Amino acid sequence: MHPLVGGFITSFKVEVIDKMAALITAAFGLIAALAWNGAIQELFDIIFGERSTLVAMFVYAVVVTIIAVIAVVLIGRAAAKAKMADEAESGH
Repeated sequence: MHPLVGGFITSFKVEVIDKMAALITAAFGLIAALAWNGAIQELFDIIFGERSTLVAMFVYAVVVTIIAVIAVVLIGRAAAKAKMADEAESGH
């Protein structure tokens, strides 16, 4: 096999594995999000009663959005901190 073809196939395999890992990670993230969604909806049913009003649904959407934004910011900060520590350790 020609070295260029072999390199392409190896590169392609790595890319496929990388994309599959990203898709599987996203799928597990969706499953976790749906589980949390169900739990938070149950909590709101307890607080606002079984018959959710439009106001309760908007409160739910706002609370979930705020939680998501805070989580994304905190995770982003932690990732940036870890990246900086890794770069400092490797000397780059």
